Amino acid sequence: MKKHNFYAGPSILPQYTIDKVAEGVKNFAGTGLSVMEVSHRGKEFVAVMEEAVSLFKELLEIPAGYEVLFLGGGASLQFAMIPMNIMQKKAAYLNTGEWASKAIKEGKFFGEVVEVASSKDRNFCYVPKNYEIPDDADYFHITTNNTIFGTQLRKDLDVSVPLVADMSSDIFSRPVDVSKYGIIYGGAQKNLAPAGVTFVIIKEDILGKVDRPIPTMLNYKTHISKGSMFNTPPVLPVFAAVQTLNWLKDNGGLKAMEKRNIEKAGMLYDEIDRNRLFKTTVNDVEDRSLMNICFVMNDEYKELESEFMEFAKSRGMIGIAGHRSVGGFRASTYNALPKESVEALVSVMKEFESDK
Repeated sequence: MKKHNFYAGPSILPQYTIDKVAEGVKNFAGTGLSVMEVSHRGKEFVAVMEEAVSLFKELLEIPAGYEVLFLGGGASLQFAMIPMNIMQKKAAYLNTGEWASKAIKEGKFFGEVVEVASSKDRNFCYVPKNYEIPDDADYFHITTNNTIFGTQLRKDLDVSVPLVADMSSDIFSRPVDVSKYGIIYGGAQKNLAPAGVTFVIIKEDILGKVDRPIPTMLNYKTHISKGSMFNTPPVLPVFAAVQTLNWLKDNGGLKAMEKRNIEKAGMLYDEIDRNRLFKTTVNDVEDRSLMNICFVMNDEYKELESEFMEFAKSRGMIGIAGHRSVGGFRASTYNALPKESVEALVSVMKEFESDK
C-alpha cells in the first residue's frame, strides 16, 4: 500500500532529493567516498556550498547586499542570535504561536521586547491585524507560518523598521520580496532538507550596530567572512538542500510551487468545509496556512476522532495527528507532497463520512 506522508517535520522530501542523496552517500562527486566522509574544505564540497548559495539567490531573486548562511543550531538558536546581533535597545514581535512565543522569550534577554499583538486569546487560530510597530524598534519579528495552529502570513509586509522573519516551514513555497526583509531564517527540515542545517538570509548593513560583545560562533560576521565554513558545516543536510533546490528549479521555481500549493490546500480545505464530520480550526480564509492544514471533528462527532485516525492510517495516511495543543488532525502539504496524496486523503474523508 502506498504511504502518504503528512508529517509536519521532519517531513516529506522530493524523491529526487532522496535518490540523489543516496547516490552521494555512496559515491560523492566521483570521489569514491561518501559525502559524509570527505573534507568540507575539499574542492568537491566547496562546490556544493557555492551551489547552495547560488541557488538560494537565484530562486528567491535575492538582491545585492545580502548574504546566505548555512549554520547549525536550528531556528531555535536564531531566536537568540538575532537579538544578540541586531537588537540595540528594543525590538517588536508579532505573537502568532508557539515558535513566535519562544522567539519572544529569547529576545527579552537582550533588551526590551514589545509584543505588538497576539492571537493567544483564541488559541492562535488567526493572524492579528491593525497593530502598531514602534518607530524606534530595532526590528520587527514575524513567524510567517504557524505549523502547530495552521495559520500563515501569505504576503510580504511593508514596515518602517527592519523586518525579520522565521520562514522555517514555508520557505520556497511562494515568491518572496527579499528586499523587504532584514533577515529571513529557518530550519530546513520542513520544506528543504533533513534536520541539521539552518539557513539565514541577512542584509549586511543591519550588522555592526550593537554595543555588546558577541561570542565568535554567534556573530553573523564570523560566518559571513568564512562563507559558512568557520567550523565544519552540516555537510549532509547542505548537500540534500542543493538537491531540493535543483528540484525546485527544474519544476518551475517558486511561482509554480505557489500555484501547486494553493491548489493542494484548496482541495483539502474545500473537503473540510463540505464534510459534515469535520471543521477547520482557522475560520478566516486569508489566514489559513497552505503548508499545515489543521482540522478537528465537529462537536457532535468528537467521539469518532480516534476511529477516523485508525481508518486513515489503514488507508496509508501517515502523520496526520494534530499537535497536542490543538488536537484533531494536521495535514502538512509541503512542496514535496504530491497532489495525489491530498486527493487520497480527501477520498478517505469522504469514505469515512459515507459510513456514518
